Amino acid sequence: MAKFNLSAVKALLFSIALLAVVSGSLIFYYNDKVNGLNQEILALDNKLDQVDKNLKSDISSLNQNLTSEIDLVDSDLRNFKTRNEKEINTLSELIDEIERQSEIQLGELKDELKSIQVKSQDFTAIIDDVIPSVVSVGTNKGLGSGAVIDAGGFIVTNYHVVQGASIIRVLTYSEDVYDAALIGYNDVADVAVLKIDASLPDLSFGNSDDVQVGEKVIALGNPAGLSFTVTEGIVSAVHRKGPNDLPIYLQTDVPINPGNSGGPLVDANSKIIGLNNFKVSGLEGLGFAIESNTVKEVADDIIEQYLQAQ
Repeated sequence: MAKFNLSAVKALLFSIALLAVVSGSLIFYYNDKVNGLNQEILALDNKLDQVDKNLKSDISSLNQNLTSEIDLVDSDLRNFKTRNEKEINTLSELIDEIERQSEIQLGELKDELKSIQVKSQDFTAIIDDVIPSVVSVGTNKGLGSGAVIDAGGFIVTNYHVVQGASIIRVLTYSEDVYDAALIGYNDVADVAVLKIDASLPDLSFGNSDDVQVGEKVIALGNPAGLSFTVTEGIVSAVHRKGPNDLPIYLQTDVPINPGNSGGPLVDANSKIIGLNNFKVSGLEGLGFAIESNTVKEVADDIIEQYLQAQ
C-alpha cells in the first residue's frame, strides 16, 4: 500500500483553499466591478434619456416658436399683400378717374371751342358731327325729317309726318334705307317716335328753358325732298303756347318748308333745342319748333313704355 505524504497533502489542500479564496475574491471583485459598470451604464442611460427628453422638448419648443414666427411672417406678408393690392386698386381707380375726368374736360373743351367758333363765325364747326344723326322719313303719305335720339335706333319726328301711314322708311345720311316702326306718339304734342334695327350716331337734347332770343340756331331736314339740308337763323321768341298750352314753341326766322317737319333745331352746342314743326303760310321768316323739353318728355315716356313691353 502506498504511503501518502502528509505534508504534501496539506500543501495541496492549502493551495486549493488559497486558490478558492483567491478565485472567490476575484469573482467578488469582478462582480462588484460589473455591478458598478452596470450602474454607470444605467446612470448613463438615464442621462441619455434625460438628454433625449430635453432635446425633444427643446426641438418641440423651437418648432412651436418657429411655427409661430412663420405664421406671424406669413400673416404680415398677407397683410402687406392685401394693403398693397388695395393701394394698387385705389391708384388704378384714381388713374381711371383722372383719365375719365380728362376725357370729359377734353370733350367739354372741344364742345366749347366749337361753340365759340359757331358764335364767332358760322355752324361749319359742328355740321359734320350733327348731320349724320339726321334722317329723312318717307311714307306712303309724304316726306318729313327726324333726329336719332338714341344709338339703339330710336328716332323722333312729328306725328303728322307719319300719321295714317302704312309704310314708313328711313333714309340715313350714309344713304342706308331702313323700314321703321311707329312705337308711340302724342298727337296733341305732335311728337312721334320711330324704331329701326340699326345703330346710328345720336343727338342729345338741350334745355329749351335756357334758350335766349337772338340765339343762333340751325334747322336740319329734307325740305322739298332735298335731303340733309341745313339752314341758319335766330330764335325770335320763346315759350309760344300752342292749342291747350301744348305744345310750347320756339319762334324762329329759320326757313321751314315741307319736308323740314320733324327735323331737329340745333344750337351752337350741337344740342336739340326744338323739333321743327310748321311755318305760318304766306309769311317768310315765321317758323315754329316744338321746344325740346316737351319733345324729350314725350319721347322718353314713349321709349320707356316700349322697353317695358319688350
